[in-house]
Amino acid sequence: MTERPIPSDTTRVAAIDCGTNSIRLLVADVGPDGTMTEVDRQLRIVRLGQGVDRTGELAPEALARTLEASREYAKVIAEAGATRVRFVATSATRDARNRQEFADGVRAAVAVDPEVVSGDEEAALSFRGATAGVADRHPGPYLVVDLGGGSTELVLGTDAPETALSLDVGSVRMTERHLHSDPPAAAEEQAARDDVRAALDHAARTVPFGRTATLVGLAGSVTSVTAHALALPEYRRERVHGAVLDVDAVLSACDDLLHRTREQRLELGFMHPGRADVIGAGALVWSQVVARVRDDVAAVGGSLTQVVTSESDILDGIALSLA
Repeated sequence: MTERPIPSDTTRVAAIDCGTNSIRLLVADVGPDGTMTEVDRQLRIVRLGQGVDRTGELAPEALARTLEASREYAKVIAEAGATRVRFVATSATRDARNRQEFADGVRAAVAVDPEVVSGDEEAALSFRGATAGVADRHPGPYLVVDLGGGSTELVLGTDAPETALSLDVGSVRMTERHLHSDPPAAAEEQAARDDVRAALDHAARTVPFGRTATLVGLAGSVTSVTAHALALPEYRRERVHGAVLDVDAVLSACDDLLHRTREQRLELGFMHPGRADVIGAGALVWSQVVARVRDDVAAVGGSLTQVVTSESDILDGIALSLA
């Protein structure tokens, strides 16, 4: 990281988002008016949620990978001079019986207590981060969908979250539950679709999808689908962030990623190697969400023809919460 002085009227903060598949760091300067300037942003694929859905515990090797990344981030934070740090852990850690071992390891590595947030708080942080980047260009209400490795957060609101729900549906969880072949067999794919549809039926009792004016997708599965729909030869954050895609283009990109082999996915220049084996499930989940919201909006006389992708997500929400 290039050393950057801290402006006198800002606070330098460090946010860590530890999810089921990846652990991410954002160092940023936040002004008194809530404006945020990125200093450094990093990602490691650690697969903390490896096997959690089956065993109920964090695997030793997954825990070791995550704590090693945490130690690396601690060095970055110290060098940057951040004075406020928040470490948020989500789905995989909520589900694990041995989460105290994780908490002790993080405390030793980063010198802060990790917060194992509820699905509702995870959703609220995602909403704050996502809408900070799109509210001035798209109308509300916004349905913000944060599609992670172990869970998917759905938040509906305009100026603030009005209703939210966390579903135990994500790219790693669906891969481990259903998609065992490469590429997935038809029966595996159908079982995964049925699982996601049942979860969305449950969600619709709490989150009225039909009220959605702007559908905003977040996190690695969604951004990878977007990069594929844009035919990017390499990952370019500035092209993905704020991208507006036709629903049909999103569904087509999802279908193509789902039915590729892992090796064929790795041939795509934008694909992170650590995501290639789970992006098929992520694409399947995203396609089901997009199609369901489109249909529910149409059912109440509206029209949803486009989807917005945001690179501002829970990580940005965590940073803003430190201001």
